[in-house]
Amino acid sequence: MGFKHNGKPLVGLGYAKGHCALYGSTRHFVKAYAAELKAYDVSKGTIRFPADKPLPDRLVTKMVKARVAQIENAG
Repeated sequence: MGFKHNGKPLVGLGYAKGHCALYGSTRHFVKAYAAELKAYDVSKGTIRFPADKPLPDRLVTKMVKARVAQIENAG
């Protein structure tokens, strides 16, 4: 499932047998939130996490707001 903002990809959510994932975060976001994401499996723009250890709401909110700002600043 994916979400858009102003017609541009914002983030996506997915799941597989062994994990859930937040997609669409750029490398910039993975680096910017590296300390908060160290308990999770990350690569490029994907953050994988077990269903029983979800990403904190506060972190997801910060990342999505930052992504919205990035899209709006890009024009």
